[in-house]
Amino acid sequence: MSNRMWGGRFSAGPSAIMEEINASIDFDRKLYAQDIAGSKAHAAMLARQGIISADDAGKIAEGLDAIKAEIDGGTFTFSRALEDIHMNVEARLKELIGPAAGRLHTARSRNDQVATDFRLWVRDALDHLDDQLKALIEALLKRAAEHADTVMPGFTHLQSAQPVTFGHHLMAYVEMFARDRGRVQDARKRLNECPLGAAALAGTSFPIDRFATAAALGFDRPTANSLDSVSDRDFALEALSAGAIIAVHLSRFAEEIVIWSSAQFGFVRLSDSFSTGSSIMPQKRNPDAAELVRAKSGRIIGDLNALLIVMKGLPLAYQKDMQEDKEQAFDAIENLSLCLEAMTGMVSDLAPNVARLAAAAGSGFATATDLADYLVRVLGLPFREAHHVTGRLVGLAAERGIELHEIPLADMQAEHAGITDAVYGVLTVENSVRSRVSYGGTSPEGVRVQIARWRGLLG
Repeated sequence: MSNRMWGGRFSAGPSAIMEEINASIDFDRKLYAQDIAGSKAHAAMLARQGIISADDAGKIAEGLDAIKAEIDGGTFTFSRALEDIHMNVEARLKELIGPAAGRLHTARSRNDQVATDFRLWVRDALDHLDDQLKALIEALLKRAAEHADTVMPGFTHLQSAQPVTFGHHLMAYVEMFARDRGRVQDARKRLNECPLGAAALAGTSFPIDRFATAAALGFDRPTANSLDSVSDRDFALEALSAGAIIAVHLSRFAEEIVIWSSAQFGFVRLSDSFSTGSSIMPQKRNPDAAELVRAKSGRIIGDLNALLIVMKGLPLAYQKDMQEDKEQAFDAIENLSLCLEAMTGMVSDLAPNVARLAAAAGSGFATATDLADYLVRVLGLPFREAHHVTGRLVGLAAERGIELHEIPLADMQAEHAGITDAVYGVLTVENSVRSRVSYGGTSPEGVRVQIARWRGLLG
């Protein structure tokens, strides 16, 4: 008996193991809405071009709508024997409308069909990620505005460096996630070409209108080379590349939340909504949401690597290897979307410990650079000499176990006679952050300027 999908070329069905390795319906069923949309656009175009009758096109459209309703409603029966979403839909369509269903596949192949479906799914996913990134940025802007004046330690090498504001720190992530939005939007622009009509790899002899199907599906244009049309997965690689960078940014922020919420730091507190307890230690509040965001970044980066490795050795045009493209994309984007939702929730949920942040901001000789700048600005010392004078004063303070502003004036003047008691005005963390007025600096006023700029850009 001939194979039900491949027709007369094969006289017997696949072995059980072949069916197991070949079937993709367990995951590509996610493409059902895109597959049906592509088929409706294709059938309508075939009718307009006189390739199939208007009556058959009408029956096909009605049948496809009925199938979508079945799948939406959970009553559709998927068959692994039919391999993929395309054949499952086509088989059900034949049951519903009879022989007219067989005309739908005129002038197309599963190769251009799946490439179109997958592009549509990735495009929808990118639009959703863009919306989620915007929501995260808006949450960050709100918290940054609330804490534009809240001082905290800035770190390099995870050592106290200079005081900054909590608002300024959050605005650093606004910049990161805004770049991420740019990458997502750029990937979408490059993706937005329609492969439908490329057929198996060489195009078709039927007088189809690829521009019409592209427009019907919201694409800017049809793809220009039939070989590339069916073998290209750059759009998925770009989406996952952008996603991997987003995941890195989310992981960096998650790491800071984990550190900040520890008892040793005590900078912030997460509510019960984003914390868990311990099965043995009743005092514990674990920042599990942040930890899981941090972990999922590795999973998302791994999905990108897996797809790169699948694609790296494939000759033109379509190869069955490319069936392995979707699980990575589905997994990466769905987990990334979850992480974005979790991070947006945590940003809104964070309760900064303002007093603890202020105390930490002044520790570790954080205003040493302000002292050096004072020596340059007021006393005219070359910066290198000011650096050495400040270093000796830091050493003195460390030896005595005090902070810079606690060094007596006489001891400061012993290092440089020109120092006056005006120096103490530059050694407070509040004055330190207010003095950082250069564009992009941490001064509260500068932070507010950046918040206003980003609110204007977001619209």
